[in-house]
Amino acid sequence: MNAYLVTIGDEILIGQVVNTNAAYIGEQLVKNGIKIIGSSVLPDDEDKIIKEFKRVFKICDIMIVTGGLGPTHDDVTRKCVVNFFDTELIMNEEVLSDIKKFFEVRGRELTKINEEQALIPKIAEPIRNTRGTAPGIWIEKDNKIFIAMPGVPYEMKNMMDSYVIPKLKSLSEKNKSERKQESTYILTRNLLTTGIPESTLFTKLGNIEEILNGAKLAFLPNQFGVRLRITVEENNKDFALSKLEEIEQKIRSIVGKYIYGKDDDNLEGVVAKLLIDRGLKLSVAESCTGGLIANRLTNISGSSLFFERGIVAYSNAAKVELLKVDEDIIAKYGAVSLEVARQMAEGIKSISGTDIGLSTTGIMGPTGATPNKPVGLVYIGICDEKICTAKEFRFGDDRLLNKDRTSQAALEMLRRYLLGINYDD
Repeated sequence: MNAYLVTIGDEILIGQVVNTNAAYIGEQLVKNGIKIIGSSVLPDDEDKIIKEFKRVFKICDIMIVTGGLGPTHDDVTRKCVVNFFDTELIMNEEVLSDIKKFFEVRGRELTKINEEQALIPKIAEPIRNTRGTAPGIWIEKDNKIFIAMPGVPYEMKNMMDSYVIPKLKSLSEKNKSERKQESTYILTRNLLTTGIPESTLFTKLGNIEEILNGAKLAFLPNQFGVRLRITVEENNKDFALSKLEEIEQKIRSIVGKYIYGKDDDNLEGVVAKLLIDRGLKLSVAESCTGGLIANRLTNISGSSLFFERGIVAYSNAAKVELLKVDEDIIAKYGAVSLEVARQMAEGIKSISGTDIGLSTTGIMGPTGATPNKPVGLVYIGICDEKICTAKEFRFGDDRLLNKDRTSQAALEMLRRYLLGINYDD
């Protein structure tokens, strides 16, 4: 099966909102063996929407639309669906009950405009919304599938995960069984790397074609690292899986030290598991990252098992008062230095009584640089009972990106410390 994605909304078209919905839907479909043949973004204009519906519905097996299902005047998608399929709206009592409960739980009064969101195209199955008030729409016609979901990302994601993907998988297996035709299996795996630039990673891997043996490999960089997406397409599922595993192992044998996880992993989750498995407690002293590392770690459920405290010691006075950093060391080397990073890590470990102390200090920019200390200069310290060390990093000139990159580098430094991997090549 193949799919086409249509995103509706002026805010997407003019760049006020990034189209993360298409990215998420595309990724989930490809994971489940469904090819994406195209994607388009449309304004909140009925004529343009219906025209695109007519064009797209002819060329794909599955058409997925997001956006324009809300209760306001500019939400025109449902009306376009009714016109396109020449149907009518009927009240769905289950959806109405969902909406009533949604308002009741929040102590809000149900309005008529929200009640009307329970009106569903007569030929459609509702995709119930447990995160909001606008239901999704599922229509099967002419051996094709039309799906419409709200544009609110967390509502759409819940519908994709709980309803759309499971139902598409079920229909796909049923069709294969009925047709008794040879199946094509598309399997993907994402290997998540950090601490190595895309070009260096590519160079280290060497002969890519020899590693892949007909499969595909995409390099997908972001501010946290490079995601390596392996795609295997075979007629036999077991063979496809075996080939995928073989390619992963080949890649790991070359650049394994940079790979912290795969698919839906994140670095803070990986670090959390390592700390919990080892029964270790961590404390963090942050200057330039402003609490970002503590925020990432406490996003993990059960973080109290490994995280004791975090202190944002932004000023020199705070470093001295809270972390017992030596004033003379600051005067001699500066707040952004290996020496201060080490003392910050040592100080947070000492006052919190944890097994490990982690610290950051740096110049995020765009101001604050000196001739010897440019924007993007960062020092990360780590301290336990035996060692107290720090490492220098140099990032770019974007303040917010530098904060992300510093938090990632600190967590990666901690991961490698826990695994006994040398951070330096």
